[in-house]
Amino acid sequence: MFDNPITDVFFDLDHTLWDFEKNSALTFAKILSEHRVEVELKAFLEVYSPINMQMWTLYRENKISKSSLRYQRLRLTFDKIGAKVTDEVIDNLAHDYIAHLSSFTHLLPNSLEILEYLSPKYRLHIITNGFQEVQEKKMKGSQIHHYFQIIVNSEMAGVKKPHPQIFELALNEAKVHAKNSIMIGDNLEADILGAKAMGMQVVHYNSNGEPDHTESIIINDLIEIKNIL
Repeated sequence: MFDNPITDVFFDLDHTLWDFEKNSALTFAKILSEHRVEVELKAFLEVYSPINMQMWTLYRENKISKSSLRYQRLRLTFDKIGAKVTDEVIDNLAHDYIAHLSSFTHLLPNSLEILEYLSPKYRLHIITNGFQEVQEKKMKGSQIHHYFQIIVNSEMAGVKKPHPQIFELALNEAKVHAKNSIMIGDNLEADILGAKAMGMQVVHYNSNGEPDHTESIIINDLIEIKNIL
């Protein structure tokens, strides 16, 4: 299937292995209640999720800071649903969201099975744009940390996917050539096009329902990796 033998498999974390949407919803259920913010959770999340994705795109493109991302995604959501919430409460929510998010440990379907399947055959690694202070906690809490030899995040690299420097750092740390590696991720721009530009093989796990494309192999369930590797 591939022109060169694959020795190393790089995964994205959020929306690829770690069930961000479910864990985020559980976190909000906890902190909104604790701070007595009276909004209907389902309505809040329906507005928050696309705003959060938009904010992450801006953060990835260095158009907003980490602190602005954490504040704006909440402020814009509350404003859109017509909830009057003070900046002080938003700051407290933003802090507690990060503090509690990694305490929830749900993985996407077949994550453990595919890691068990791959780990005897390949060296496994993580490349993530997530914040350094929470990503390690997520993996340890979900009991998947031990599968990975190299874990590279955007704060460590000083750039975010799809910037080539983060992939270059990961490849160098893993001591592997791009042609012998494969990137599996959910985001077409950040994971697939970014890794492909470096000469890596790519598999798009389309967990976000993005439009079909011809840039890579597309899978809709992690178990399909068994047909590829």
